Amino acid sequence: MPTTLTMQDALIRLTEYWTGQGCAIIQPMNTEVGAGTLNPATALRVLGPEPWRVGYVEPSVRPDDSRYGDNPNRLQTHTQYQVILKPEPGDAQERYLGSLEAIGIDLRAHDVRFVEDNWASPALGAWGLGWEVWLDGLEITQFTYFQQSGGMALDPVSVEITYGMERIIMALQGVGHFKDIAYAPGLSYGEAFGQAEYEMSRYYLDDADVEANRGLFAAYETEARRMIEARLPVPAHTYVLKCSQAFNVLDARGAVGTTERASAFARMRSLAHDVARLWAERREELGHPLGDAATRPVPERRADAFPEIGEPSALAFEIGFEELPATETERVAGAVRDSLTELLAGTRLRHGEVRVMSAPRRVVAVVDDVQPREDDVERTVRGPRRSAAYDADGAPTKAALGFVRGQGADVADLREITVNGGEYVGLVRTVAGRPAAEVLAEVLPGVVTALRADRNMRWNAPGLSYSRPIRWIAALLGSHVVPFTVSTLDSGRSTRVHRTADEPVVEVAEAGRFLDTLRAHGIEPDAGVRLRRIAEAAAELAATAGGMPDETVLPEVVNLVEEPVALLGSFDERYLELPAEVLTTVMRKHQRYLPVSAAGRLLPHFVTVANGACDLGVVRAGNEAVLRARFEDAAFFFAADLRTPPEEMTTGLAALTFEERLGSMADRAGRIRSIALTLADRAGLDDDERATLERAARLAKFDLASHMVIELSSLAGTMAGEYARRAGEPEPVAEALVEMELPRSSGDALPVSLPGALLAVADRLDLLAGLFGVGAEPTGSSDPYGLRRAALGLTAILRAHDRLAGIRVDEGLAVAAACQPVEVSPEAVREAERLTARRLEQALLEAGRPVHVVRAVLPHAATPARAARDAADLEGLLESEEFARLTVALQRVLRIVPPDTPASYEPALFEDDAERALATALAGAADKLRGGPLPLPEFANVAEALVEPIDDYFDKVLVMAEEPALRANRLGLLAAVRDLVAGVLDWREIA
Repeated sequence: MPTTLTMQDALIRLTEYWTGQGCAIIQPMNTEVGAGTLNPATALRVLGPEPWRVGYVEPSVRPDDSRYGDNPNRLQTHTQYQVILKPEPGDAQERYLGSLEAIGIDLRAHDVRFVEDNWASPALGAWGLGWEVWLDGLEITQFTYFQQSGGMALDPVSVEITYGMERIIMALQGVGHFKDIAYAPGLSYGEAFGQAEYEMSRYYLDDADVEANRGLFAAYETEARRMIEARLPVPAHTYVLKCSQAFNVLDARGAVGTTERASAFARMRSLAHDVARLWAERREELGHPLGDAATRPVPERRADAFPEIGEPSALAFEIGFEELPATETERVAGAVRDSLTELLAGTRLRHGEVRVMSAPRRVVAVVDDVQPREDDVERTVRGPRRSAAYDADGAPTKAALGFVRGQGADVADLREITVNGGEYVGLVRTVAGRPAAEVLAEVLPGVVTALRADRNMRWNAPGLSYSRPIRWIAALLGSHVVPFTVSTLDSGRSTRVHRTADEPVVEVAEAGRFLDTLRAHGIEPDAGVRLRRIAEAAAELAATAGGMPDETVLPEVVNLVEEPVALLGSFDERYLELPAEVLTTVMRKHQRYLPVSAAGRLLPHFVTVANGACDLGVVRAGNEAVLRARFEDAAFFFAADLRTPPEEMTTGLAALTFEERLGSMADRAGRIRSIALTLADRAGLDDDERATLERAARLAKFDLASHMVIELSSLAGTMAGEYARRAGEPEPVAEALVEMELPRSSGDALPVSLPGALLAVADRLDLLAGLFGVGAEPTGSSDPYGLRRAALGLTAILRAHDRLAGIRVDEGLAVAAACQPVEVSPEAVREAERLTARRLEQALLEAGRPVHVVRAVLPHAATPARAARDAADLEGLLESEEFARLTVALQRVLRIVPPDTPASYEPALFEDDAERALATALAGAADKLRGGPLPLPEFANVAEALVEPIDDYFDKVLVMAEEPALRANRLGLLAAVRDLVAGVLDWREIA
């Protein structure tokens, strides 16, 4: 009988393994920490240039995760095993996988993957990029390349590996509750720690004295500051940790308001930054006794010789990474294609098609028919003027002789050339093309160094920065290696396949076989092929369960695997009692599963996709266990939420910070209510609709304080509707609470009911006015509050509801601005208007409207429904000959009238019948348009009566008459025409 690996055994084995990797084993922190990261062995030691390798067990205390020991997966104190490798060794992933084998995990049987999960701690001024590591769908480790700590950039970069020990052991032992873990022979985890878990949960959630902990926070903060002033960073850091724990206790007790939270975070952040700087200074004063491992520039190296090919050959060029984020895997193929194509175009090397494909660990470019050499080229070198090159006898002068000598040529080689009409002498030189390999050795490094992502990191490769570390480069021209070096990487003929393969590093014989070699080893580099395989396999598997797969996450899953292996999993039907949206959100967002449904009904099955060959039974069981734990969490949250009525739940919004200057979520919900009720007067609600709006507005955003939405934020609105119905609220109220969160993204469903639409509009107006008011507008690719999405949603809702036509964007923003707790400047409101107009412009363009049509209707951006209607009408009118004549006539008016010309004229000054005819036609058109804006086709019908009078006016009347009074009168008449049509379209765009 195999003995069970106890948690104690696993901790001992990890300690032995990392000792063998050169790590010192140190002790956990002697005060509460929320994570092993906060132990000074990490938080301080990653600072500065000294090398550092440690491993340690860290009990991590998180009061907010207190569950009295009832939840099978959540503990207020859980066990982390922490490893720091500084500087990062270049093979940290492989070392980590070795540690999993050390605790008995069969890497070939299990599906172990690195899935993007970036880490940041604003309170510490720390961040890094990396992954969560999945074992059959279970997150077991956080793996991070630290980039900054204490507000200081880190050099060298450290690798942090943080194991979640309870999760790992529960998976290995196959138990469903942390209490059932075999901690040591004859001792369960529950027996060892169950009482402490319950009692500390009681303390954190029920019995902690709020005023006492406030006093502790203040005392610890004072002592931390005193230690900083005494230049003692270690005790100062200890008291910062004590501050953090006191704050976390207060937070778990629900005793931290919005202002207090913001203030406490700012104070702790300031202390952490000061401690970090002080530690770095003290280590420098001590002379960095452990050494200096900071990165150093790498001298440039160039190959001494380049291979030559005798016939056109293929180029295979692979850049190998540690696992890229799914979005970057998709993007990098296009980036490399563009970069390589552009750089090759700057040479004289002829070639065929450039094909680029990508997978999580690689981007591969294949270029067909690369010619053996660049083309030769003739280049003319200009010398002195012809008159200065020869004397009167035609003999070369000193100028000519000096020129040819300097060029290493002979006088006989001189040619007469003409440059810009001037006559010169010069030389025509043939520049021989370089061998293809030499050209490529200059081009390909530029492709590597040009790689950039939305978020970039550094590692132990000076000069390189990208989304994840670049670990290898393969470059083959025919059967030859294209030799070059980028930073610390040399090109070669080796590629890397699955880490669990018998030979994880494979040599490729020649470029034409590169893709076949990858495929022979289980790597499919083409995302399109992977997509088809997954879709077909998922459909087949779902069909065996009588359903169809939901492919929402398929575009992401394609870029999480290099060899897709789909399998069907199941879960207990009792979980179907939970709202379907909860189950599908858990499956899609957390696990990247494809839920299975039939006839609109969710089935107790899912499809997951492993990466490469594995034991399907083991992987299926692991994923099912993970999903079971996720659903247990959801069931726990759901049951807890149902015990709190919606009205009571709204009180919890006061503890949720929206934005420091704009208050709590309770404050924001109150503003949404005020805005919606103010705008309701412009929408013509009947009594039932107003009653619905008033009740839904009172409950606005209440579900943000629910356990479920705190855990699964994308369910905001969905859970509001669910909880409202179960609490007995009328269906229209529940519906409005759901709809106020719509649309969540471009193309999403829009609110149907008028109360829901008004709440959704008010929500977005508040977001835009408030955040523009405090200067938090989007910049570049940064839009943390989703203001672009909010503006797009606002225009979509206003376009969809005719009864909201009375609500203008500018007026709505003004109403929202007046509700803010800060003064919102007129310029901030205008900036929010401009953003909204740009998003409307984008939406109309994406709907297929021509650019000039969209720009012509943008004067109506404040009324998106009218702008959209006019764009559709204008596109049709532009096909009309009559409308074309109207636009030509109006352009003549608009071109000649200065912008500041007043629209006034005196009929007594008319001298020509053409003037009187235009004035009469203008008066008739104005009378027909007096009732308000008409649909564009109707306006065109009225305005076309002006065409002939305008044409006659320009043909028969000298507008710019010499006499000032006549000239002003004639321009004034045209200005009246201008003003009549000015608010209809931007006529300049359709000239």
